[in-house]
Amino acid sequence: MGELRNRVRELRARDRLSQNDLAQLIGASRQTIALIERGDYAPSIVMCLKIAAVFRAQVESIFYLEGEGEHHEP
Repeated sequence: MGELRNRVRELRARDRLSQNDLAQLIGASRQTIALIERGDYAPSIVMCLKIAAVFRAQVESIFYLEGEGEHHEP
């Protein structure tokens, strides 16, 4: 199985949100957002759903397994 990858940094930049902005919107710390973006932390499904809601996207368009097929664009 591939490693968990994500598009959080890309979507955050698109929406002009800082790490702190996103953290406040989902009830997490800025450090947690930084860890997620670097791939050093796999968020819970609840956190993934909250992030997806902020970006108005499906979870699988943001989080995907590397090497497990293409991820979907929102």
